[in-house]
Amino acid sequence: MKFFIDTANVDAIRRAHERGMVDGVTTNPTLVAREGRDFRELVEEIASFVKGPISLEVVSEDADGMIREARELNSWIDNAAIKVPMTWEGLKAVRVLSQEGIQTNVTLCFSANQALLAAKAGATFVSPFIGRLDDVGHTGMQLVADVVQIFANYDFDTEVIVASIRHPLHVYEAAMIGADIATIPPAVLDKMVNHPLTDVGIRRFLADWEKVRAASGK
Repeated sequence: MKFFIDTANVDAIRRAHERGMVDGVTTNPTLVAREGRDFRELVEEIASFVKGPISLEVVSEDADGMIREARELNSWIDNAAIKVPMTWEGLKAVRVLSQEGIQTNVTLCFSANQALLAAKAGATFVSPFIGRLDDVGHTGMQLVADVVQIFANYDFDTEVIVASIRHPLHVYEAAMIGADIATIPPAVLDKMVNHPLTDVGIRRFLADWEKVRAASGK
């Protein structure tokens, strides 16, 4: 499974990258706005050390506007993946962009049918938003399982990015299902490394080692 870090904060991305846990980055207008920086400058800094796909979102609502934005964003860096909304206009844009060799990430996907349409349009990635489905009483991870199965049935090249991850259990479940990618907020990534028994074990080993040192007179 690939890990994409879900943030536009350069420091957080760099920390995860130095730990070897960044295969790509996903951003959105909300995440970018939080940083209060020039968008292109921010993107180019991220791309200076992240070589995997960096998702950058268009904001136009019509296909022609999305295509224009996508071409501009794609000209900034070599590894852009253009986030396009799951609408008919978005799918029209994906078809054109995919034919031009531009990576696309169809976002705000909430059903298997939507994911199927994205794959048919030629999307590089599709992003089921599981946390938001859970919020309204649906089982978000079931959507991921359905999409993974459908794509396997027909050997689609489109990769599944599990998005809107809220906690480490989401990552575990996505991995068990066989999703291609999890896009993980930095806070969730930090929680994944922690376990109380690990902490207890370290403290116990250190205490025992102090006994060894004391017995050795050192």
